[in-house]
Amino acid sequence: MTPQHFDVQRDSDLALPATWYRATGSAPEPAVLILAHGAGAGRSSPFMVAYGNGLASLGVDVVTFDFPYMARQRRLPDRAPVLEDAFRAVVGAVGTREDFIRHRLLIGGKSMGGRMATHLAAAPDRWPDNVAPLAGVVALGYPLVPPGRRAGDRVTHLAAITVPTLIVQGTRDVFGDPDEVRAALKEAGAGAAFTVQEVSGGDHSFGVLKSSGREPGAVQADTQAGIARWIRALH
Repeated sequence: MTPQHFDVQRDSDLALPATWYRATGSAPEPAVLILAHGAGAGRSSPFMVAYGNGLASLGVDVVTFDFPYMARQRRLPDRAPVLEDAFRAVVGAVGTREDFIRHRLLIGGKSMGGRMATHLAAAPDRWPDNVAPLAGVVALGYPLVPPGRRAGDRVTHLAAITVPTLIVQGTRDVFGDPDEVRAALKEAGAGAAFTVQEVSGGDHSFGVLKSSGREPGAVQADTQAGIARWIRALH
């Protein structure tokens, strides 16, 4: 089914472009995942389109959107509070649509977008009004430590998250491999809400080396199937 494009209107004069990938299949899951993009590429990037289409084909509605800096065609990401406010505006718009009024609502994103999703999950007192409670978080490649930089405070807030949270992490991710993510979660005091799904041989975008003998399309399909299974298990 062709993705549906729409704008999220906000109090400011800048609307945020968004795309709805409608769930298909004989038994769509009553869940919608709002998926935010990473720092360097917006909702129209190949990764975001692939995961929107892929998860929709597995029965999960997906909504992607552009953060304000991307909507303005700027390269430098907005500061965290601006990103968080924009994310909440999208949650408010999607969560009150008639299409999703009976859906479980999840948030997530690629890299930076996933980290912003955890920021929202860690601050339930700021969750938008008239929206269903958050059902879960999906972080695709959590940016634990930027390459070439010292570890920052990117995990302390995770201890405040109580909803089920899936972190999908490649074993070659230069921002932190799955074992490093697990160690950081333990050090932060994050509880049993967290599940780490490994992408064997995957980099920060889950790409694999040719020498692995694995087909990129098969790796992507397996990764998306794991995410869909995790979402279905949240009943």
